[in-house]
Amino acid sequence: MSGSCANCKSKSLVRDLTSESLVCESCGFVQEFENFQDHFGGINGPQGTFVRVGTAGTGSVFDYKDKKIYEAQKLIDDILHRLGLASKSYDVKNMVNSITEGEYGQGDWFGVFVGACAYVVMRKDKRSLPMPMAEVSSVVGCDEYELGKMVSRVVKFQNLKRPEYPEFNVVSSFERALQNSQIFGNVGDDKKERIRRQGIFLIQCMVKWSLTTGRRPVPVVAAVLAFLGELNQVDVRIENVAKEVHATVCTSKLRYKELLEALVKVAQALPWGKNVNTKNIVNNAPFVIKYMEQKSMSRPGQKRTELERFQFNLEDVVSECLRKDVEYGNDMTDVVDNDFGYFEVDMDSRGLPSTDDAEKFSLSSECLMMIYENFSSEVGCANSSRESRSVVHRREKRDFDIGACTEWWSGESELSKKLLLKQILEKDVGLNALPPAFVTNCKVYEKRREKINAAKQRIDRIMHPSTSVDCIKNFIVDYEQPRKKRKRAKVSAIDWEDLIIEMLLLHQVKEEEIEKGHYNTLMDLYVFNSGIVPEFPA
Repeated sequence: MSGSCANCKSKSLVRDLTSESLVCESCGFVQEFENFQDHFGGINGPQGTFVRVGTAGTGSVFDYKDKKIYEAQKLIDDILHRLGLASKSYDVKNMVNSITEGEYGQGDWFGVFVGACAYVVMRKDKRSLPMPMAEVSSVVGCDEYELGKMVSRVVKFQNLKRPEYPEFNVVSSFERALQNSQIFGNVGDDKKERIRRQGIFLIQCMVKWSLTTGRRPVPVVAAVLAFLGELNQVDVRIENVAKEVHATVCTSKLRYKELLEALVKVAQALPWGKNVNTKNIVNNAPFVIKYMEQKSMSRPGQKRTELERFQFNLEDVVSECLRKDVEYGNDMTDVVDNDFGYFEVDMDSRGLPSTDDAEKFSLSSECLMMIYENFSSEVGCANSSRESRSVVHRREKRDFDIGACTEWWSGESELSKKLLLKQILEKDVGLNALPPAFVTNCKVYEKRREKINAAKQRIDRIMHPSTSVDCIKNFIVDYEQPRKKRKRAKVSAIDWEDLIIEMLLLHQVKEEEIEKGHYNTLMDLYVFNSGIVPEFPA
């Protein structure tokens, strides 16, 4: 053997047959790092192991299919853990196994498929609060539209119908968002329950007002949460709420604006409704919501008695208009107490004013409006006189708690609970509105009709100048007032839509088809690919 001993430097090294290590014959020292033996290949050399494609080798415990199933189940558990649906692991795995016939899968598509199965299982369970698809897509790491396509394929493959696969419930989505919200995490349990019932009431009112028709439900939830946070003195910004519920910020702001506009329309029924706008609707929201509550508790078709109307106007409206000592300071306390004592009447055992007092003291809505305006002017004068000496104190008093001055929320209406769509539509909340998309579409049709009429007049003025309506009108004006200079009519700017409408009219396209606004299709059918030259009238 070549080499020398590491201990005694002797060259008498031999290989031990048992351990196959080099040992020095002189000192018996076992050599380290000298155990490598060269193996030469060839016909008589050592044979290797043949690895077949699709296997992990003859010496492995798991083959390719077992490893694939193991990795797939591991991915399912990870996705369900991040979604908070670990309790649905059995149902999701059973659905994945039945759809893939036990083959599972690998790749990016399989994560999207697992997210779709988890979403379908969650929707099938009526007891659990639904999770929005945007939240599932953010966890899976895909686009919301891609997840929606996969959900549609899963539902179609499972052949799920409406009772088994219910629609997405926006009220339940609001409850889930409020329950898991970190922004409302520091709110007390009683106040949180109060906000929950108010949110159910407002969302079902928005359903009645068609503000959720054809819209995504998550921005509606974000808008209601932001409004109720501002109403209940919770530090909330709509941007933060939209980010928390995985909604688009601009869409959430649009739903918030539509909610304020709807409440302003409801507030027009109040005596001071003409003074309510989107800027001060939050301050007037307690009165508006209380009015909506009492309207919803009345039976359909049943007219409220005069005493009930008198009780609401006198106790709920006038008292709140006069009790402004919280906002304007303590200087107005004596005046408020003296004025409010004038409206005190005797109540009977049912809580209603007695018949004698009601007949002696019947106030109309115009009278209440006059009282409110007079009191507002008096308060404005008092504030202007105190402005020079207590500006800072007044600013502090402006930030008052709306809920502290009155118990405006009772929560006794059935709209504070989950109702069916038929029951919601039967309730009266002071406003019956059409879907905003329908109203906008009607306005667009009306605008196109005006453009069509204007285009017909322009065509008629050019082709028949002697008989056109404008020429006849100008001739009559010149004949009746020959000495006076006639002012030229302002010609409105003509845009590309007007030119296209003129072209379609010249090619004898029906006006009903032009009103629909499918200009590209109509141009392809009647102008470019028609092959017919239009015959213009002589």
